[in-house]
Amino acid sequence: MNLINRLKEIFSIEELKNKILLTIGLIAVYRFMAAIPLPGVDPLQLAALKQSADGGLLGLLNAFTGGAFARASVMALGIMPYISASIVVQLMGIAVPYLQKLQKDGESGRKKITQITRWLTIGITLVQAPTYITAIKTQFGLPPEAFLVSGPTFWISSIIILTAGTIFAMWLGERITDKGVGNGISLLITVGIIANFPAAFLQEFVAKTTNAGAGGIMMVLIEVIVWFVVILLTVLLVTAVRKIAVQYARRTVAGNIQNVAGSRDYIPLKLNAAGVMPIIFAQAIMFLPVALAQRFPAIASLQDINGLWYNVIFALLIIIFSYFYTAITIPTNKMAEDLKRSGGFIPGIRPGKDTADRLDSVLSRITFPGSLFLAALSILPAIVVQFGVQQSWAMFYGGTSLIIMVGVAIDTLQQINSYLLNRHYDGLMKAGNSNRKSNK
Repeated sequence: MNLINRLKEIFSIEELKNKILLTIGLIAVYRFMAAIPLPGVDPLQLAALKQSADGGLLGLLNAFTGGAFARASVMALGIMPYISASIVVQLMGIAVPYLQKLQKDGESGRKKITQITRWLTIGITLVQAPTYITAIKTQFGLPPEAFLVSGPTFWISSIIILTAGTIFAMWLGERITDKGVGNGISLLITVGIIANFPAAFLQEFVAKTTNAGAGGIMMVLIEVIVWFVVILLTVLLVTAVRKIAVQYARRTVAGNIQNVAGSRDYIPLKLNAAGVMPIIFAQAIMFLPVALAQRFPAIASLQDINGLWYNVIFALLIIIFSYFYTAITIPTNKMAEDLKRSGGFIPGIRPGKDTADRLDSVLSRITFPGSLFLAALSILPAIVVQFGVQQSWAMFYGGTSLIIMVGVAIDTLQQINSYLLNRHYDGLMKAGNSNRKSNK
């Protein structure tokens, strides 16, 4: 009943209703485009491509694009080149003085960084597009009749269309962020992942109920219960914070000439401050040993993404990158300086360097269990596969897919809830103003 009342409340606000409907409409356009194959490719001959993208790293990429990768769609590269460009720009911001200056220039600097990211996205797409076309023509076992057109015409047109598809996906994401409910890029990735959910669950259900000794419906119920438990644990990982108490010696209250002495606040440090980025970095690095394993038989076991050594290395890389990404994205020195300028301090800790050291120490301590939890969650799909779970369904038991879905769902709900609270606050202010006018 509360859910129904909340939905009524949401759709009673015209502006919020329009934002939600616009977001749904733009997502529908994205999903429609993902189903359109490249000109010159026969969609009925893509069985080998779909089989190659059924698991492993290609399976993850296919999940992020909502199946467009395996359909040789005009949106086959999806939004991933933009994600890559954003990561590159963010990392370059550590070492390139020009980008560091832009980061400090406020809104004007942010717009320039966005423009740089867009151009870099086009450059990355122009590299990835011919690589993708080469792969589907030579590596995935597609029959020659799958390509209705060949030669330079097919190559040039496909590269242009794939690049345009990525630019269009980037534009849709930005429109959702600006005019919709926000988190546009993340929402497109999440919708792509969720699009694979019905088929994955149906495949697992059929496998468990039709194969003798597979466990039947009871095993399906157990898997669903375990899946819900994993989701709850993921929510804890995404939302867990360590609050550092802060006290202000003197703080001016807005709209009041009085000063509040000794007011308290908190600095929230997230258990998993790096989010999903360590997994993305680790998976990018894991392409190297997988490629080397094809040439060196001694490390051939690394080609199995469900194998022991692959997941041991994968987990270690996630832990390392958790510390690395947290260190470059959480500026404890700047936080300490800002706190000092605003007249705040951590009780028992001197402002300045001692405060920065304290924040860095706490962040390091909470990052360790957070990184272990993140690594365990990332290799969980490989573990459940050993118990007979289908690869497509196992992807939803952890890793990048589940963390992205949970994180985006929480962020979107928080944004909608904040919008409702702000709307209610404005209404109270209007009522207060009306009362003042009537009293006059």
